[in-house]
Amino acid sequence: MERYVCIHGHFYQPPRENPWLEAIEIQDSAYPFHDWNERIAVECYATNAQSRLLDTQGRIAQLVNNYANISFNFGPTVLLWMRQFAPETYRAIVEADRLSQEKFAGHGSALAQPYNHMILPLANRRDKRTQIVWGIRDFQYRFGRAPEGMWLPETAVDLETLDIMADAGITFTILAPRQASRVRPYASEEWMDVSDGRINPGLAYRITLPSGRFMNVFFYDGPISQAVAFEGLLNNGEDFAQRLLSGFPDDSAGPTGPHLVNIATDGESYGHHHRGGEMALTRAIEYLESNGLARLTNYGQYLEEHPPIHEVMIYENSSWSCIHGIERWQSDCGCNSGSHPHWNQAWRAPLREALDWLRDAINAVFEPTAVRYLSDPWEARNAYIDVVTERSPERLAEFLSHHSIRPLRHEEEIIVLSLMELQRHAMLMYTSCGWFFDELSGIETVQVIQYAGRVLQLADQLFIGCCESEFLERLGQAKSNIAEHQDGRVIFERFVRPAMLDLVHVGAHFAISSLFGEIAEHSQVYCYSVVTEDYRIFRAGNTKLVIGRLMVFSDITHMFSTFCFGVLHLGDHNITCGIGEYQGSKRYESLINDLSEAFSKADFPKTILVLGEHFLPSTYSLTSLFSDERRKVLNLIMTPTLAEAEAAFGMLYEHHAPLIRFLNGSGTPRPQALAIAAELSLNSKIRMAFENHVLEFQTVQPLLEEIRLAGAPLDVAGLGHLLQNNIKKMAEGLSEQPEDVSRIERLNKAMALVGKLPFEVNNWIAQNICFTILNAHWPSFKELADQGNGPAQEWLQSARLLADNFFVQLPTERVS
Repeated sequence: MERYVCIHGHFYQPPRENPWLEAIEIQDSAYPFHDWNERIAVECYATNAQSRLLDTQGRIAQLVNNYANISFNFGPTVLLWMRQFAPETYRAIVEADRLSQEKFAGHGSALAQPYNHMILPLANRRDKRTQIVWGIRDFQYRFGRAPEGMWLPETAVDLETLDIMADAGITFTILAPRQASRVRPYASEEWMDVSDGRINPGLAYRITLPSGRFMNVFFYDGPISQAVAFEGLLNNGEDFAQRLLSGFPDDSAGPTGPHLVNIATDGESYGHHHRGGEMALTRAIEYLESNGLARLTNYGQYLEEHPPIHEVMIYENSSWSCIHGIERWQSDCGCNSGSHPHWNQAWRAPLREALDWLRDAINAVFEPTAVRYLSDPWEARNAYIDVVTERSPERLAEFLSHHSIRPLRHEEEIIVLSLMELQRHAMLMYTSCGWFFDELSGIETVQVIQYAGRVLQLADQLFIGCCESEFLERLGQAKSNIAEHQDGRVIFERFVRPAMLDLVHVGAHFAISSLFGEIAEHSQVYCYSVVTEDYRIFRAGNTKLVIGRLMVFSDITHMFSTFCFGVLHLGDHNITCGIGEYQGSKRYESLINDLSEAFSKADFPKTILVLGEHFLPSTYSLTSLFSDERRKVLNLIMTPTLAEAEAAFGMLYEHHAPLIRFLNGSGTPRPQALAIAAELSLNSKIRMAFENHVLEFQTVQPLLEEIRLAGAPLDVAGLGHLLQNNIKKMAEGLSEQPEDVSRIERLNKAMALVGKLPFEVNNWIAQNICFTILNAHWPSFKELADQGNGPAQEWLQSARLLADNFFVQLPTERVS
């Protein structure tokens, strides 16, 4: 029997971007990371791009790009984010597909995915087609080839979807075993019942579609996939390999032809859900290959070498994550996270019904509007992905030249782009995660309602108030499990409407934030360009008045407007901003004169009054800043206050340290004021020590002892992240000057400190850097040292300690 193994990872996270900023704002639940995309990229996507193969002593013997050895798909919206914010990992993923083509007879391991994880059986035919076309074109843009296979979101399937995929050139997909209904060999007329997951997952199958087209299908091994995801199989790589081998039939029956063991799980299992899972994957693959126990393959290669000899029928409207088919995304079927057993998901149906109504309402006016500018609006929508993947002037010009019925004026270009964005967000609002979890007010569900909010805003701009009132009435039928949130309409007003912004909001944000940074003629505020046309500053002591004129331009829709503004900063968080459309030089000069005259007399109440007279109702404050900038500005404002507080708490702690230690040692509860003083003061001292460019245990040891005696809790997450970044910077400095022994010694001292800390520090990046440095430079320094070169001998001595500290196997210790 020929044994083949294929491991598939479905790497996906829901889009988290603010629909008006096209960026993810800070998410405190992901602390100490900026947001959940960043956290999962560090814990999973990056670790699989540079996974460790360890030797018997637990040292790094090799860095392996796991993606080159497995089958995988990435959500296009994740790759869009990753290209900008995790570019090294992004490049490694693209490179892995190229390497896999070399390994697997020209078949790349990357699979495409419909664009934004929409449950396709619940979509209309147009949306199905666009999602599939967008997924394919996005794939071609990133991987430079046409995809062979496509992963369906939640493996939710119907025959119409498969037919559209086949028509688009997709040759195979992957389904759960319980999605198979009946099977028969090509040579037989008799169908065999394989329901309840009884299909043999060791073969490729073919579906004959109503159109006469075909789709090849692989059914993953359910029990082994389940064990990877939920049964701790990733705790040990060799155990993982043995479990994969258990999927093969018993050889005692004699040769039975080729057999494929293929599994499929969320890719986040390898590192995010199971820490170190990526290394178990690496070890399992190495164990199988080095011992000749099975041949590693991917679906494309296996399909070419072993085409189907069986036909299969599937259960339509089925999925891998809902035992009721696809009800999880449209009804209260009972599938949920299990965290709130007394909640219901009856809100799912009215939410979908409201979104379906909105989609149909805008489509009814979209086409007759779009045909005034576009030869085929729906084909233009399909092609708009070329603009989304790379928003360059060249791409946009090519799109417009291909699809416009004539050269467009700028105002017509704005309409076309707004129409395309209307359709993009009308698809994003169907992202599956909005229905997957327990509660209507959950962040994933609010996210899809925000996309609907962007649809409403664009529709109002294009068609003037066509949808909002009826949509909100329908959304109100979706009831929250949380009394204070009531229903979908309340949730919209509470969480979505405050997030909705326009060009004037962007102008206000820029005007206020300009108080705290340098002003350039051209600035970028998320997906908006800001041109500063005039900027004047007036000061009276610590009080500041800024008056100016600026132009705000949307990089997405090309809408623009010119504004004049005034901002009064009375100190701390006391900021008043007025902004309005520029109405000519005469009105602008009047604004400057009125404001500057009131301000010059230090009549600040009158200055605020003048701002109101010129700009009401468009007045803004510090709360008008977007989340990240607001946090940044508040940190600047609070720096002196926090320094003052830390000094006060520090004095309190120093004065009462003996009493605090006595109370802790005697088991007596400490008064809250003293406990807080000890915690803030001691964590601040350690934080300062960890920021030093020289990290030594002798400096930190007395502080740790103080912490122990005082019974104060350590800010483990914050301190660990700070120390990790400091050590990473040291390693990056060494990579720039690898011959510098002093840099090696600083790293060795830092790691001596880490080894004695009462908490763990994740030095994954620094370890990888040191592994690369040692493997690249050890041989040449070893050769010089063997020739008696003193500096080389010194380098080797320090580098050997560095290898010990970072658990790196040296090249001379490697067994071939």
